Amino acid sequence: MPVDDHRSAGLHGAETDATYDRAGFGAAVPRGSRPALVVVDLTRGFTEPGFASGSDLTREVTAAAVLATTARQHDVPVIYTAISYTPAEADGDSIAWLRKAPGMRALREGSEEVALDPRLEQHACDHLVLKKGASAFHGTGLATLLTSLGIDTLLVCGATTSGCVRATAVDAVQCGFNTLVVREACGDRAQGPHDAALFDLQAKYADVIGLYDALAYLDNTAAPLASAAG
Repeated sequence: MPVDDHRSAGLHGAETDATYDRAGFGAAVPRGSRPALVVVDLTRGFTEPGFASGSDLTREVTAAAVLATTARQHDVPVIYTAISYTPAEADGDSIAWLRKAPGMRALREGSEEVALDPRLEQHACDHLVLKKGASAFHGTGLATLLTSLGIDTLLVCGATTSGCVRATAVDAVQCGFNTLVVREACGDRAQGPHDAALFDLQAKYADVIGLYDALAYLDNTAAPLASAAG
């Protein structure tokens, strides 16, 4: 995956960097005191290469597991998402996305593909959001859940970087949340789309940060969260 630089400078050449600088892209995102972790679609159908829609995301799953453990230690909500279709949706024509990506029809409720990667732990305090499209916000109660929890900042990770992670991060910003995308915990089927998605997210929607920066941010919010609980 990409080197741990803040801006992915030079990824598309100096002329592109100059164009983006002139447009005023890439400002830093505020870090609020009430974060939540959203782990996007790290289900077996995406994290295991044995499934048609999957690839080996061992490193990304490991990083996401560390994030989730640290978040729980600081009483930061952990929210998993999964794509899950009913038999009628999977076999029918009601989901427009499935006309473009028919391979996703395998993500049927109750199937192995839809199960959370076993290397992750879903605790009783964690939330699970089932979705039908790319964004974890579209057609779900995620925004309402986050608002009810008093969340102001989202740490987003998962799969795939160019698809559901990107769509979720963009919608997070549009719903009013400061958004941080954790680089090492995001994975894709190919390097090019992964790199391009992170470049665009960093430029226009989120701060793309390293795993250690994300863990430090969670550690730094522990005291404010404890004070608020008291």
